[in-house]
Amino acid sequence: MYRGNWPKAGVTNATLYNANNLPVTPGSAILTFLDTEPATAITYPTGTGASNVGAGTLPGRADYVISPRGISRIVYPGLWKLGPYRTDNGTGLGQPNAGSTRPFNVAKFSELYFVAAEAAVKGATTKSGKSARELINVIRARAGKWRFDNNGNMAKVQDNSAAMVAATPTTIDINYILAERSREYYAEGYRWFDLVRTQKWNELASTYRIGGTNYGDHTPLTVTRTIQPYHYLRPIPQFQLERLDVSPDVKATYQNPEYQ
Repeated sequence: MYRGNWPKAGVTNATLYNANNLPVTPGSAILTFLDTEPATAITYPTGTGASNVGAGTLPGRADYVISPRGISRIVYPGLWKLGPYRTDNGTGLGQPNAGSTRPFNVAKFSELYFVAAEAAVKGATTKSGKSARELINVIRARAGKWRFDNNGNMAKVQDNSAAMVAATPTTIDINYILAERSREYYAEGYRWFDLVRTQKWNELASTYRIGGTNYGDHTPLTVTRTIQPYHYLRPIPQFQLERLDVSPDVKATYQNPEYQ
């Protein structure tokens, strides 16, 4: 949810008018990516519309909205854990697109559990004697604890650990571990590497659904792609090949198979 902060830009109006020409005040929701599909169909504009990003309207709501099915490659929510809103420039508007000031954890404690769980699924006996389900549930129990609701912009103390643990399947397989890793490390760049190293890329990612390719077009499209075995290796960049200090015939052998 994106909220009004126009006083920081020097605009003194106590009230402005947003979706459906309804009034909003500083701190009010201006643009919301909904948690679920609404019962009433969203009215989307042609092109960018009044929201400038192609968001739609729902009756009685002063915020522009986009449903989960309407997320596309050009209109999607920001991710707070990777892109905090920087306010280190005094009382101004901040830098919503600035680089994160948070440290990046190269080694994560959660990954120790994932590695052990994956080994258990593949037949290994862990030193602790814990099963894959027990190891995964350490991660899920922690994930079930709320401390703050970013969408609501307020503290939220809620413990869903018991429900999360109870919902874990009795039998854990590699697909479930990959799914849980995608939730734990969402948008952190793990997914492609996980699917490639487990040889699951074609099986799990050859088709998907995503919103349209133009502003205002939020009808999900089914994308199907053919993933060939050689795609599991990426091509070596041409500029790296050109810098090899070897003869052309030797250099020609360095590129990965099927790439020219």
